[in-house]
This record gives sequence, C-alpha cells and structure tokens, in this order.
Amino acid sequence: QVRLVESGGGLVQPGGSLNLSCAASGFTLGYYAIGWFRQAPGKGREGVSCIQTTDGKTVYANSVKGRFTISKDNAKNTVYLQMNSLEPEDTGVYYCATEGLYCSGVGGAWGQGTLVTVST
Repeated sequence: QVRLVESGGGLVQPGGSLNLSCAASGFTLGYYAIGWFRQAPGKGREGVSCIQTTDGKTVYANSVKGRFTISKDNAKNTVYLQMNSLEPEDTGVYYCATEGLYCSGVGGAWGQGTLVTVST
C-alpha cells in the first residue's frame, strides 16, 4: 500500500526556517518523482518543488527559488523540503505526492499534509 506521511510543519516567524519531511512506504522512492505542493487559506493547491529520484533533477516554483531546497534520502525512503527565509505568503498546508517517473506537476498518491504558519 502506497503511503506518504508529511511532518515538520509548525509556526515560525518571518525570516525563519523549517524542514519538512515526506516519509514514503509501500514503494521505493527510486522509481518515482516526488513533489511538494501547498494550499494557502482560501486558495487552490499549487506546486512548490519536485525531485526526480531517478536522476536527481529538481524543479522549483519561481516564488520559492533560492529559498527552498528539495532533497532525498533513498536509504530512509524520505524526501525533504528545507525552507529558509520564510514569508507570510508561504503559509499553508504542505503536501507531498508521487508524480510518476518524472516531475509533471500532477500528483498521484498524496499524504495528509502538514500545516506551516509564518506569522509574528
């Protein structure tokens, strides 16, 4: 059974950092691209970043380039999203999802999400 579990969200002040984790089970990361998506209050879900575990290629939304870094640990079957210089606009529920073999912006299996709140 494919399962994704996000963790690491919380409340942080503007300019702060968080490191989100996406633990995968029921499948091997090496055969899937994994994406991070977020949904801000009252808005639709948007793609934030993606990593192709076959070749390590990474993709970032323009709004997070230079601030967020996606990485993977195949041994732990886990994908991470290091978020630095956080802004209030980064507030939302963050989800990880499988995207097939390549980053496509389309999620398949989804985790339950972790809430990130950037506020003073």
